[in-house]
Amino acid sequence: MSNIYVIKKRINNFHNKIVRVSGDKSLSIRWVLLSSLAEGKSKSFNLLVSEDVKASIDAIRKLGIKVNLKKNFCEINGKGLDGYNYKTGIVINAKNSGTLGRLILGLLVNSKKKIKIIGDKSLSKRDFKRVTDPLKKFGAKFKLTNNKNLPLSIIGTNNLEPIKYYENRGSAQCKSSVIFAALRTEGSTFIKAKKSRNHTELLCKYLKLPISLSKKKNYDLIKIRKATKIKPFNYHIPSDISSAAFFIVLTCLKDNSSLTIKNVNINPSRIGIITILKKMGVKIMFKNKKLYKGELTSDIFVKGTKRLKAINCPVKLNSSSIDEFLLIFLVAAKANGVSFFKKLGELNQKESPRLKWGSKILTMMGVKNKLNNNSIKIYGNPKIYIQKKIVIKDYLKDHRIFMSSVIAALSYGGEWHIHDKNSINTSFPSFLKILNNLKNEI
Repeated sequence: MSNIYVIKKRINNFHNKIVRVSGDKSLSIRWVLLSSLAEGKSKSFNLLVSEDVKASIDAIRKLGIKVNLKKNFCEINGKGLDGYNYKTGIVINAKNSGTLGRLILGLLVNSKKKIKIIGDKSLSKRDFKRVTDPLKKFGAKFKLTNNKNLPLSIIGTNNLEPIKYYENRGSAQCKSSVIFAALRTEGSTFIKAKKSRNHTELLCKYLKLPISLSKKKNYDLIKIRKATKIKPFNYHIPSDISSAAFFIVLTCLKDNSSLTIKNVNINPSRIGIITILKKMGVKIMFKNKKLYKGELTSDIFVKGTKRLKAINCPVKLNSSSIDEFLLIFLVAAKANGVSFFKKLGELNQKESPRLKWGSKILTMMGVKNKLNNNSIKIYGNPKIYIQKKIVIKDYLKDHRIFMSSVIAALSYGGEWHIHDKNSINTSFPSFLKILNNLKNEI
């Protein structure tokens, strides 16, 4: 079967459709890791069964944790904070998951035996020094390839020291890894963190772990002490806003189309794309809002519009929309005027250099743009219509590049040949199935 996805025509307008997308990836991975430390059986429903989450399950299995993964639920039999039991020299394969690769290091800072962490070609190019540097201050020892890349080896210590850590990149992965390490450390660890996703903090607070949070205008102050016990917990994982974003943008690019996406996690640290699209003139509404285990959830209603406004995007929205900028660029391509996005260097620290790829895809579409260091200007064309062949390949199998290209093709026309279809298994295996069902209903 070909691993190339071919699209030859735009999608028709659609009205009052309803879709459900996969469980939140960030919450799925955190549930797996924290459940492995709980004392007893934890159960999840709507767990995202993607390559990243399966890699997380494989990782805790190698650490001696029993997992029962079924079609409709997942059950993890945790053995407590010091319950990991594993052989000398085990190798944990994080595959494409930066979340797993970085977060699990925080759980291994007191490991008694050397553990090796490896990843795929894309993950092996990403910077792990940004997380091993603070973890070294606890007392863990690391050996990295080229002093910053995977593969790496970790040996923990029983004499962990609390630290003070300034996270200035807006990386939830680095922050979370330090939180996990602090939960194993006597004394108080203090983190001053640039605003970023706060799923770890919310889940820790829900579990009544010793963590306190003080929110300031531009950063958060976090205090963590050693945990004595984690109780097992069941979790109905809400849908992922990053997955919902593909259908939100598809809808807003189709004049007068309308769609509702059910039960989506709308954590304020994740909905920058909603704020940005509203500023650009898109009609989006939250319906049936609820608070579930510390996380806000809602149905999301979106309606397409003929007139999209350009935006000078506030930098403060970058961290809360970092995974959605490829899609936001597609909206800017149709906006009336010049859109400007600044300080997006973190995009190039993802599975691929996404800022560079965003510019490249726009150029292939015939959309004028200027890439300057970590900023991009996009000259919108409200009448954009593509009538040529576009080939997307050699992008390090970045799942978001594949899916964003599909949305571009369905929205703007042209004949698209998008390689590495299987890349969606990393984060959203049901993407094409949901999309095809939507197309068939129209």
